[in-house]
Amino acid sequence: MRKKSKGVMKRVLQLLIPYLSYLILSLVFAAVSVALTLYAPILTGNAIDYILEVGQVDFLKMTEILKRLAAVIVLTGISQWLMNLCNNTITYRVVKKVREEAFAKLQILPLKYIDSHQYGETISRIITDVEQFSDGLLLGFTQLFTGVVTIVGTLFFMLSINVKIALVVILITPVSLFVASFIAKRTYTMFRAQSETRAEMTSLVDEMAGNQKTVQAFGYGDRALKRFDEINERLQKVSLRAIFFSSITNPSTRFVNGLVYAGVGITGAFTAMAGGISVGQLSCFLSYANQYTKPFNEISGVITELQNAIACAGRVFEFIDEMPEVPDAPDADVLKNADGSVGITEVSFSYKKEVPLLQHLNLQVEPGQKIAIVGPTGCGKTTLINLLMRFYDIDAGQIVVSGHDIREITRDSLRANYGMVLQETWLKAGTVAENIAYGRPGTPMEEIIAAAKAAHAHSFIRRMPDGYDTIITEEGGNLSQGQKQLLCIARVMLNLPPMLILDEATSSIDTRTEIKIQKAFQEMMEGRTSFIVAHRLSTIREADVILVMNEGNIVEQGTHEELMKKGGFYRNLYESQF
Repeated sequence: MRKKSKGVMKRVLQLLIPYLSYLILSLVFAAVSVALTLYAPILTGNAIDYILEVGQVDFLKMTEILKRLAAVIVLTGISQWLMNLCNNTITYRVVKKVREEAFAKLQILPLKYIDSHQYGETISRIITDVEQFSDGLLLGFTQLFTGVVTIVGTLFFMLSINVKIALVVILITPVSLFVASFIAKRTYTMFRAQSETRAEMTSLVDEMAGNQKTVQAFGYGDRALKRFDEINERLQKVSLRAIFFSSITNPSTRFVNGLVYAGVGITGAFTAMAGGISVGQLSCFLSYANQYTKPFNEISGVITELQNAIACAGRVFEFIDEMPEVPDAPDADVLKNADGSVGITEVSFSYKKEVPLLQHLNLQVEPGQKIAIVGPTGCGKTTLINLLMRFYDIDAGQIVVSGHDIREITRDSLRANYGMVLQETWLKAGTVAENIAYGRPGTPMEEIIAAAKAAHAHSFIRRMPDGYDTIITEEGGNLSQGQKQLLCIARVMLNLPPMLILDEATSSIDTRTEIKIQKAFQEMMEGRTSFIVAHRLSTIREADVILVMNEGNIVEQGTHEELMKKGGFYRNLYESQF
């Protein structure tokens, strides 16, 4: 874990290299600020020495000191403001870069990662963990620089006034360093556990909020509450442990501060009585003792925050380092005007190596054919669609589209030749028109309306408050399931590609509208290769070829009449519905 922490810290430092000039400026302003702050006690000490006795005060020199003190205060304020400006610039530019890298990685991650990780955890890494990293980094720059410079500067000034008293301070210093080191070693693992448990909670809340209707429909509320309470309790425990260790920092370092102050006071008093220093210099020394120990408080607190920041940064870097989707080959062809032929030869695929799914699958589809895919749940229908679209890469075999191996053409051009309407709808926050024209931004309104009419969506869109300019929420929360599906159908109608994939495309539409949509689909599929995934077998009786899948294999294929005559698996499926 310690090695991992060092690796994360090294990577953070690499991110800071482009901002080296800002770092140097920040250090310069920190040094100026500290030097001026340390110069103020000297002026105060001198002022005390100018108070000779009762009724005898050198007001002329006191006035001069007050003028200098005013100038020191103003210059200190300006240098601290400039230092903070540099620190903010460094922090937020680094965090911006990390966020951009994380979001860019999200766009190129394989579906395997998205499917195997909870959405809430991914959101937590990109938003919450980056925010925690930002806070820790900013605090580190602001207080760490100033603290270190203050310690070094104070020692220099104390040594210049009296070496013996300064040595007392130096000898007690290791106690404070030991305390800070002891706490830092134990906080990293605790803050990482806190970050991971927080991500688990975010994931659960995201899941429950996004599926509230399902939760309520199935009475899952009580069980969800129990899950939340269990995670919340774990979060409470890990947070308390992390906070406990971070909170003992302040009292521990304050104890060391007391030792330093007492050491300076006692040694300084004896030295002053012996005539080694003046009363003003003793006052100055006591002020330095406070200023010297204060940064140890701040640095200890900063180290705790930095441990939290590094733990969060580690989780973000883990996400950024995830293996991306295998990129298109440099010499990959761009598939244009596909003829619709598809060849599947000896294809094998499984989501987990130990659980086989598709085994030695073979299929030849001619241009314009209507291929229906049927079978029980989990037989591999959706998996086959994922492989055709290359959302997943096959483990063995070959898939050829229009004479091209799909691994030798760009993903974008392959997917541009497919039109998909699935049971699960895809809508974004925006206007109705923007959602229909998602695949062809900038499409004229006349074409959008024509596509909506073809999908029988025009009538309900017209009744909406602002028609095609009506804003719909993400995932179409203010639309019915049937309306959402009609918009997805309109999207495909607008941009008709040579190949279609229809996966229960009319599952949420009323019977009357479905009959109209089926007619529109018949026209749309004319001359286009179509893959139709269906559970209601009555909808695919007119298919050119029906593939019957079971346990990852095509067990039967043929027309509806041929398969019924066989009296095999398909006939059993069909008769179970009718």
